Amino acid sequence: MKWFNRKNTDSVRPEESKPESTVEKEQGPESLAEDICSRVESADLPPHILNAARDECERLLKTDKSSPDFAIAHSYLEFILSLPWNMTTKDDLDLQRAKEVLDARHFGLDNVKERILEFLAVKNLRSRIKPSLIIADDEPIARENLSIIFEHEGFAVRTVANGLEAVAAMEDDPADIVLTDLKMEAMDGLELLGVLRSRWPDTGVIMLTGYATVKTAVEAMKKGADQYLGKPVNLTRLREHVQDLLSRNQRIQGIHGPVLCFSGPPGTGKTSIGKGIAEAMGRKFIRMSLAGLRDESELRGHRRTYVGAMAGRLLQSIQKAGVRNPVIMLDEMDKIIQHFQGDATSVLLEILDPQQNNAFVDHFLGLPFDLSGVLFIATANILDRIPGPLRDRMEMIEFSSYTAGEKVRIAQDYMLPEQLRKHGFGVHEVEISTEAVKRLVADYTREAGLRGLEKQSAALCRKLARRSLESPEGSIPLKVDAPDLPSIMGPPPHFSTTVSNVLKTGVATGMVWSENGGEIIFVEAVRMHGNKNLILTGSLGEVLQESAQTALSYLRSNAGKFGLSDDFFESSDIHVHIPAGAVTKEGPSAGLTIAVAILSQLTGRKIRQDMAFSGEISLHGDVLPVGGVREKIMAAARSGVRTVVLPEKCAMSVERLDPDVLEGLEIKLVERLEDALEIALN
Repeated sequence: MKWFNRKNTDSVRPEESKPESTVEKEQGPESLAEDICSRVESADLPPHILNAARDECERLLKTDKSSPDFAIAHSYLEFILSLPWNMTTKDDLDLQRAKEVLDARHFGLDNVKERILEFLAVKNLRSRIKPSLIIADDEPIARENLSIIFEHEGFAVRTVANGLEAVAAMEDDPADIVLTDLKMEAMDGLELLGVLRSRWPDTGVIMLTGYATVKTAVEAMKKGADQYLGKPVNLTRLREHVQDLLSRNQRIQGIHGPVLCFSGPPGTGKTSIGKGIAEAMGRKFIRMSLAGLRDESELRGHRRTYVGAMAGRLLQSIQKAGVRNPVIMLDEMDKIIQHFQGDATSVLLEILDPQQNNAFVDHFLGLPFDLSGVLFIATANILDRIPGPLRDRMEMIEFSSYTAGEKVRIAQDYMLPEQLRKHGFGVHEVEISTEAVKRLVADYTREAGLRGLEKQSAALCRKLARRSLESPEGSIPLKVDAPDLPSIMGPPPHFSTTVSNVLKTGVATGMVWSENGGEIIFVEAVRMHGNKNLILTGSLGEVLQESAQTALSYLRSNAGKFGLSDDFFESSDIHVHIPAGAVTKEGPSAGLTIAVAILSQLTGRKIRQDMAFSGEISLHGDVLPVGGVREKIMAAARSGVRTVVLPEKCAMSVERLDPDVLEGLEIKLVERLEDALEIALN
């Protein structure tokens, strides 16, 4: 390109020449259109995308340069060129390295790490499987030459001389792709094609012949051939067709990994372990928060007919990552808003289905984009808020609450050293005793995860920093013991509910689960003179109210079994109350506790307060299983409970618990309400 235009070169000095960018601006939109069209031709775009881009280029060149459509078409082509159609990162499937990365980033979560390593192990094994190819040709030289070429390409190649031998080879071990000659003895290529399409429809078939005619080509394609090439074969085209069929065949066989969904309370490490997976595999990591999402166009984009239309967040994220196989974390999936104007979860049904997302169509792009290489990881606090069809497309991995011992270990080895460094302390300038850390965990945090502990650790470091500067001697090193915490941190914000081994009438200890972890509650029951009323208070939800009604109905229908008169309810009212009325309570696991409390009040038999119950009951007295066993047992142990009564069908959940969770607890499993009452009532 010339630096300047001149009629008389002697009249223009070099310093007056204009830069190239200025000339481009002067040339105007014509150069922009020609430039982007040349970039489209030189870009390595898939064939169907290239054809669509060429059509758009033709319209762009014919569009009036002052028209708004010109800018829209130009932006559209820029977006097509910016997408990573063929760019991928190679997976690092070294299991030992992945284990080291996950262990270095996260303490505990052994079950979660085990599942992730299993996932990587499967991908490792599948990556070792060579694609298989059968070459059927009656010419030995043709078979040998093609065999050498594709063995060098990494295929497991078998050669046969005719269609019958090809069918026998397929029966022995079905191949991914078959290259067959048209004219062969015993069984020709068209007959072989018919057998393959009827018995192995997923196998790709490419017809090769030295007698290529339009008639035979049409007949072969009608019978189901994927490609038809004449001899001598163009090896470049043959390789391209084989690779295309191979990729399609892999999608049919479902080699892609599952969509993982991490569920559990906040602060348990769901997002950070997703980053660890991406780091262990050597992939790019993208986090997309779905909290508050109400419109599917945020994920799928807007059509180009709208002013200011743009692609959805999904393709925008892949565009920024620069590869088409990143790890994409769909965070807070349970907080998607299902609005009457549109349901954003509907587009996730396509995105998270490996059978559909290989041709995901964004409204702005209007062309299929392959998402099958993306590893999707979803996170949620409460799975019940996710629609059933969407849950079916994901494999659930539960993140349980951290035990007190795990929190102490994490605080000592990871959290406090990092917070001390951030707040200006050296490695050995502050010593915090183990007992102080235990008290920090027990009295200053109340959560299933670690966020509150991190905040309190930071607060402790800030107060120590101020104390070290305000002390006359500037005393360092500092030492913090358990008795020092109240003077440094102030009074504990949380008061743990503790139980004792005293006996009470009409008061039973129950265990409940919430999205923040486990807790214990006290169910109180009293009987008074009245008119057959069941009074329920304590902000109880509908399910809890039904549990209380079920418990009372069973006791009334079996009054004689429990030593009660048949008319005990005729002139009585029973009041069931769960304290902390300002907190709404709901869930199907308090029926057993309510029944024990009511029967204790009716019979005058006392209940040990250090015995906790969880379970639902039926009208026939069966004790039904419940969830959240780990969190409930941890809450019971934290509160001083010594005996835990659970349904018999929760035995497997109890067996999977770590020994430190069950330490100091006696677990009683019951099938019937009578069994629980025999254990509970003194």
